Amino acid sequence: MTGPDSQQRLRVLVVDDEQPALDELAYLLSADARVGEVVAVSTATEGLRILRETDVDAVFLDIQMPGLSGLELAEVLGRFKEPPPVVFVTAHEQHAVDAFELHAVDYVLKPVRADRLAEAVRRVVSGSDRRPAPEDTQIAVERGGVTRFVDRGQISYVEAHGDYARLHTRSGDAYLVRIPLSTLEEEWRSAGFNRIHRSLLVALAHIDELRTEAGRCTVLVGDAELPVARRHTRELRDVLVRRARDS
Repeated sequence: MTGPDSQQRLRVLVVDDEQPALDELAYLLSADARVGEVVAVSTATEGLRILRETDVDAVFLDIQMPGLSGLELAEVLGRFKEPPPVVFVTAHEQHAVDAFELHAVDYVLKPVRADRLAEAVRRVVSGSDRRPAPEDTQIAVERGGVTRFVDRGQISYVEAHGDYARLHTRSGDAYLVRIPLSTLEEEWRSAGFNRIHRSLLVALAHIDELRTEAGRCTVLVGDAELPVARRHTRELRDVLVRRARDS
């Protein structure tokens, strides 16, 4: 697999089952001076055949397609000895977590803007946003029409907002994502996130203090003092004691 660099223009594969979207994406990529060749196909199965027969520098991939989906194709590519960088281009933001667990370089929402696609190409070319290791999972968040990527390790706690969740980082930033708290609790438990309240999930590594006053338990996470529900107090104490003993 030949890697992209500043001296060699990219050979990219575009996969989308909707012909107008496929044509537009191929056109926008062809107009980018950093792209030398665009191979466009309408099924993930055809894309996989091409990838097995020849090298490409990046794959721009739709997610929801008949037959083999974009996520399934990315899983297959992850088993390649040298998998190409994958950029997901989709109208469905709810797949962002799955996409970055598959180590996607970028996640671009449709309708695609030329400047946003140019940023995705920059990520491929520069390698400045290298695919994270599983323990450094990145979360795609939208703010003002721009997709940003937050390292899960920077998230100190998560607050429920109906079907959404607000991610609070150690730096004080907050981002709303369309993922229920219950889903994050299940998926992030192994990464050290514990439920402390029906509406709160906290990263154990970011807890600065555990406080008890008049039978009321709270944790201090940065500048935030968060309530701990009575039914979670004992479990949280035990977990924190074990972490302190093992550190």
